[in-house]
Parts: sequence; C-alpha cells; structure tokens
Amino acid sequence: MAFDDLNSFIRALDDAGELVRVTAPAPVDQLIACCADRVSKLPGGGPALLFEQPVDAAGRPFLAPVLINAMGSERRIGMVCGVRNFDGLRARLQALLETLQTPRRTLVEKLQVLPTLKEISGFFPKYADSGPCQQVVQTGDAVNLDEIPILKTWPGDGGRFVTFPLVFTQSPRDGKRNCGMYRIQQYDRNTTGFHVHTHHTAAEHMREAAAKGLDRLPAAVCVGGGPALTFAAILPLPPGLDEMILAGFLQGKPVKMVPCKTVPLHVPASCDYVIEGWVHFRELRREGPFGDHTGFYSLADDYPVFHVSAVTRRRNPVYFATVVGPPPQEDAWLTRAIERLFLPLMQQTIPEVMDYHLPFAGVAHNLMLCKIRKHYPGQARKVAHAVWGLGQAAFTKAIVLIDQHGPDIHDEAAVARHVLDRLDARHSFEFVTGPTETLDHATRALHFGSKVSLDATTPMPGEPGTDGEGSGISGLNDTAPVPRAAVAPAEPDLAGLAHGAVWKAAPGVTVIELAKTRGHEPRFLATELFRRAGDAYLPVLVILEPGLVRPGDVQALVWATLANMDPERDLIFDEEPVQRDGRWRLARRPGHVAIDATRKDARDGFARPWPDMQLHSPETLRQARRILADAGIEMPLAGLPQNWV
Repeated sequence: MAFDDLNSFIRALDDAGELVRVTAPAPVDQLIACCADRVSKLPGGGPALLFEQPVDAAGRPFLAPVLINAMGSERRIGMVCGVRNFDGLRARLQALLETLQTPRRTLVEKLQVLPTLKEISGFFPKYADSGPCQQVVQTGDAVNLDEIPILKTWPGDGGRFVTFPLVFTQSPRDGKRNCGMYRIQQYDRNTTGFHVHTHHTAAEHMREAAAKGLDRLPAAVCVGGGPALTFAAILPLPPGLDEMILAGFLQGKPVKMVPCKTVPLHVPASCDYVIEGWVHFRELRREGPFGDHTGFYSLADDYPVFHVSAVTRRRNPVYFATVVGPPPQEDAWLTRAIERLFLPLMQQTIPEVMDYHLPFAGVAHNLMLCKIRKHYPGQARKVAHAVWGLGQAAFTKAIVLIDQHGPDIHDEAAVARHVLDRLDARHSFEFVTGPTETLDHATRALHFGSKVSLDATTPMPGEPGTDGEGSGISGLNDTAPVPRAAVAPAEPDLAGLAHGAVWKAAPGVTVIELAKTRGHEPRFLATELFRRAGDAYLPVLVILEPGLVRPGDVQALVWATLANMDPERDLIFDEEPVQRDGRWRLARRPGHVAIDATRKDARDGFARPWPDMQLHSPETLRQARRILADAGIEMPLAGLPQNWV
C-alpha cells in the first residue's frame, strides 16, 4: 500500500495495532525522545508513538503532534515499502535488477521487457504547481521555527535538532538533485546549523558553488510526507541517482514535486513542513554537541549557517522525528532494511558474497559479518578490500569473514563461537588505513584511521598458517573442513594487578574493567598477562573503563568495544622481533589478543577530546516511565546504569 502522507500512514499503523497514542502533555525538551529511546529497547523495536500534546518549556502546546519510532520495526518498514518483511524488500530489488541486466538476444525477449521498462518510467517524479505542503506559507518576519515541535533529544545536546529531515540541494555544476539526511540544529527563529560531513553530496555541492565564486547554496529542509520519502533519503545511493525515483519505486507510484516559494528547488508535495533558505557556507557557527547514533555525543564544531527564507506547511501537519543513541534504536531497523535492500547490489559487484549482516551493536558502520563462497587462497581478504571500495561501506571499521561451511551469518552467537574457535593472532587480522566515519571519536584523526578484517574462513594451501602451495584450479572439491579441536583458554593471572571488576562475557572472552592511572596502561596490563601465560592460550581480553557496560550485557560490550577502538592502534598482540630471510618482522603468539577499549587522552598521545556516552537524567527517566505506564507500556531498563532505580 502506498501512503500519500503521514496521516494515512498513522491510520494504517493504528489499524495494524502498531501505534500507541500518548495523550498526556509531553515536553519536546528530552522527554519525548527519552520515551522513544526506552520503547525502542522493547523486543522487535516496540510500537510507534504519537505524542498528541507536545509542549514547550512553558507548557504551551504546539500545533502539530509528534510521530516517533514510526519505522522502528521490520513490520512497519515493510508497510512503508509494500512488502511483508526485509527479505521481500531484497527480493523485490533483486527481481528488478535481474530484469534490467539479463541479456535480451531475440526480438521476443526484448519485447518481453518493455512492460517492466514502462513500469520503471512510472517511478520518475511528477511535477505540479502547488501541493499540500504549501497550504500555509510564512516568509519574512512571519518565519518562526519556534512554532515547530523540534526536539531536544539528549541532555548534553547543544539545542533542538531536526532529526528526520529530507535535505534537498542541487549541484551547481550539472543541476542534479540530492536528498540527504543531515541533522539541523535550530539557533533561533530563522537560522539553523547545516551539519554536513565532508563525504556527503551536499558538501560536494558547496565545494562546486565555491568553485564558481558563490558564497551560498539554496537548500530546502522537509519534514514528513509519505514515509517512503524519509526511507529513501537515508539510503546510501551513488552520487547523481535521484532519491525521489527510488522513493517512487518503493511506494509504487511517482513522487509529486512542487517548486519552492523562495529558492530554486523542487520538494515533495506531500511533506508536512518545508523550511526553505540559503546555506552560507563561508559563514560558520558552532554546532552541537549532539547525542548521535554512535551512542556518544558528537563534539561541537563549526558548520555553515542556514538562513531560512520561508516556512511552508500543511494546515494540520504532523512532525516526524527520531532519536538516535546507544543501540538498538529506530535507526537500527532502518540499517537492517538497508542491509537487505543492498545485498543484491553487493552481490553484483562481489559475486562470492553469499550474505552479509550488520549487527545492531555495530551502529551501521562499525561491524560487518560477511559469508562468502571461498574457492582460492586470499579470497576473504580480496572480499574485505572490495567492501571497503563500496561507497559508504568504506567506513566499515571491522569486517569478519566466514565461508560456506560456517553458520548462518544472522546467528550472531553462532558466528562469534565459530570465529573465536578459529582466531589466530598470527594471521587472522589484516589492517588498513583510510577514510573513516566523521562521527567516529576513536580514530587517530578526524576522517582518518584504521580498519581491520578478521579472516575466519577455512585456510587453503598457500595461505598463512598452511604448509605448501595449492596447484591448478582450487575449490572444485567443496568438502567441509575437519574442525580443529577447540583450545580451552586459561584464566588470566590477575593477582597483584590494579583493576576493577573482571567478568566473562562469553566462552573465550574476558572483560577487565580498568580505572586508568597512566597512559597506555591497558597495553602494559595486557603485556604482563601475556608474559604470565607463557605459551598458554588466553581468552580474548577486552579492557574497558569501569561502569561503561553492565556485566553480562554482551550486546553493549560489543557496541562499546567497537566504538572505542582504532583497530590497528588498540588491538594488542604478544609480539617479538624475529629475523627471517635477512629481514626483521614481528612474530605473534597465536592465542594472545587484547583490545584496549578505554577512553583515550593526552597521556595516550590522543589529541582530540573524547566524548561522553549518552544517558538521560534519572528525573527524565522517571517522567518517561510514568508517561509510558499511562499509555500501557512498561519501560524497559536495558542500557541504563546499574544504580538507576
């Protein structure tokens, strides 16, 4: 079913039992976001929430209700995209690709594809003079962003942020349109920040404008409309591919576009709000901090200022919002949908990929599990490098590879056991350096750091750790390998070492909580434990600051470990120099690996500030518990500090 606007989507959510209406007055300052954050921790993502009475700090109500967590489940994203589940989304795109790319040799075969080509042409945007998004038009002194229920989502945020915007810009070079999703911080009645990372298309549009001698770029920030618009805006499409075409494909009919009132751009007619204006990219202003999808605050920095020239809206708008933070959140389900949607595209480029998986704990770009058909030496590393060459997959911090003999890639516990049983510090890891996600606080420099691939595939002759070489055509006899005997790791000897709590996260993984007193202390601790163990295997040692993760919460442990490491710097091995063939190299003991996932500072040679984890205040949590209880929802406690009551 195609949804023309948010109201039709809300009615469908109501009918499907996927929506909870919150009738009590709810402040836009933190409380709405806190409720959504808690609900997203429920099994399956929890329900969508419609706050019917959002209020400002003085208790004054806003015109528009706030819809949040609306796409925070597999079922609801399936409703948006016209499928029953994520596999249906993958199959739908795969069928389209196969239709377009299968060679057509005879006239009959060519004629058979014409209906599909006609259908595809029907997904292109249609243009009109006006639409519902312009039922109310405010320009000049009438512009007042304070009238919109823009949320402050976390206590450390620098202000109120539009968190689900459709940001339209256009290339000054070739006129191609882009619709991205970049957070927008409200400064006052008619100016905002424009937080665009250097890798994003809108940043390229600003560079193109600067090359032409311009100092501003037209932009339109839209909120709401048909929900397929918002989903299309988050997809990592190749530059120049119009997101509105994909939105039309997903919703099964073209997106209707209308011209803006004060800038030379077109926007979807179904939107609830349109904020028009000009990005003055030579005028910079401090933006942030912001509680981001990494689970840590992104630090304040200087970004261009967006001067608003008009606000248009529906007569009865709905404000569409989301909250991001420690996983899982609504964006985890959007990432899962992207994962399924792009599997056929990945397989077009890397055909040996059987499947891949982005665990929620990896917050989209920190961890990818990948299952491949392996038929020759080095193939796993070839796949890892190919993934790092795919658009935004270039930012993937850790890629774990298994082969066709391994478990289901979506069974995270089984994959973890499989990998730990095969982990060998001598040759399982390969490090590379390159561009990294702007919001990754642990990298050695902004936009630059290291990444790692972990090869847990079956070794083939010629690979490290094997004897001899392969010959002829490899992989024709596709028989399952004989598993090696698992080595039971020894308990680390921690006697006399200063540390906090020690707990087992899983067989083969031990967590050490360390209150650091000097620089590089985790490395000194790991080195001493390696020395005491001698040749005995140890569990993988994860060293964290005290209290960051509840003991036993494996998902939170994976999240915190990945978020707080630059792999090449923070993976610690038991190494010593050896000479072979006249050259010196570092040789590693196979069963000694530690990870320094502690906070870094100047004592460690780390120059950048280290951000704090996002947590709501106890008072906000208590208010959220009461509001959710009144709406019939018992608030989950996952991810909260141990001392919270």
